[in-house]
Parts: sequence; structure tokens; C-alpha cells
Amino acid sequence: MRTARQEITAVSGIEFTLPETIEIQTRHHWIDANIETFTRFVDLLEEAVPQQSTPIARTINTGGMSVTLGFLARNVLGQYDPLLLADAPPADHALYFVHPNISAAADELEVDFELFRRWIAFHEVTHAAEFAQAPWLTDYLQTQLHDGLQEIRSGTLVPDRLDAVQSTMTVVEGYAEVLMDAAFDAETVELRAKLDARRRGGDPLTRLLRQLLGLGMKRRQYERGRAFFETVLDQRDFETAAMVWTSPDYLPTDEELDAPEAWLRRIES
Repeated sequence: MRTARQEITAVSGIEFTLPETIEIQTRHHWIDANIETFTRFVDLLEEAVPQQSTPIARTINTGGMSVTLGFLARNVLGQYDPLLLADAPPADHALYFVHPNISAAADELEVDFELFRRWIAFHEVTHAAEFAQAPWLTDYLQTQLHDGLQEIRSGTLVPDRLDAVQSTMTVVEGYAEVLMDAAFDAETVELRAKLDARRRGGDPLTRLLRQLLGLGMKRRQYERGRAFFETVLDQRDFETAAMVWTSPDYLPTDEELDAPEAWLRRIES
């Protein structure tokens, strides 16, 4: 991770430190680290939609959260955790690496374990660089979530609210993809192809759960965001690409994600 920080800074110019909280976890540890965030979100959802607070709804919510946590705990490799929805915003974020999943994925993909875990470290440290470059990003995402839930409660949900959250996460994932590839100190074409196949593959039940949990949407965020930044880098450089972290006004809109030239014209005008 220290090497990842050095290489990412060399490529992007982003100066940042690693989070104080860095954990090598088992699957149980990962659940423990995430269950509070899931609980806070369900509590906010129940406040926004009062009928969700009935005993039957609570049972369904608990069962759904259990299935979600159980599935993710067996599939998440690494996680940069900005600790969204915390009662008191923390001074620092966290990095988690789920060792049994990384080991199992390396075996499944038939790739060198040392290379694979190094690649995962680079990916998650890239997220640390993004949030350090954009100190407003955590508050922005939390505000969008809170406002969206309040709009649900009042029956006035603005469609653009969901688009804004999805667009922001597409930027986060896409920038991480191109930056980590540029910073990584080994060939990654074959490794990325195998990992992309893993994201799309699995048995029918696994594919169904990914669809229900919105993980297919996350894969599209990777692909769409990566295509956006590849175009920006082809026409400009990393300094220009990093302008997305200047403020929320510099984030590409949903339409601009598919038209990077329009975003370039807007921010350079």
C-alpha cells in the first residue's frame, strides 16, 4: 500500500496519506465493519417510509440485509470505506482487505497471489487518493442520500437525485480504473480481463443475486467511467482528468459521461 501511494502520487500528482485504519479481515470481520452502515441506512429508510417500521417489514428488512451481507462477505476483495451516514463524521476513513476472498479469487482466476493482492491494494489506495483530493465528496454523497430519503418521505423524489449519485459513483470507479492501471508497476491486461470475466460470471444463483443487489450496475459504472476517462486522457492528461475533484460543479453530468468532449468544453470555457 505504501508503494501504491507513491506510484499513484507520481502519476497523478495527488498528495495524500493512507487511512489510519487498515485491516486485513476475515469475512466475519468485514460484516462487523459494515453492519453499522447497513443498519443506519435501514433506519433512515424506515424514517422516510413509516410503513417500513411494521414488524413484518422489519423482518423482511433484516432478512434482506442478512442475505446481502452474507453474499458480499464472500465476494468483496477490498473496500475503501468513507464511513457514510456515521452519526459523527469520523476524522479518517478506512481500508479493508478480505484475505480469504482474495486468496480464493487468485486460485479461481489462476493468477499469482502476490501480484493479485498487490493489484487489489493499488485499486483501493486509488480510492483513498480520490477522497483525499476531493474532501467535499463524502459530505456530498451523504447529502444526496439524506435528501433522497427525505424526498421519498414527502413523495417528491427528484429523478435527477438518483442520477447524480449514480454519476458520481461512475466517476469514482472510472477514475480509479484508469489511474491504478497507469500507476501499477506490472502488466495488467490479462489480469483485468480475468477479473472482468469474474464480475460477469458465476452460477445462475450468483448472477441473480448480483442483479438483485445492483452489482451489475456497479460493473457498468466501471466500464462507463473508464471509457469517459480514457477519452479525456487521450485528448488531455491526468491533470485535466483530476479536475473532476475540484468541486461538485466539475463532476460530469449523466449526459456528459457519454460525451466527454462536452465536459471538456464546459470546464475549459
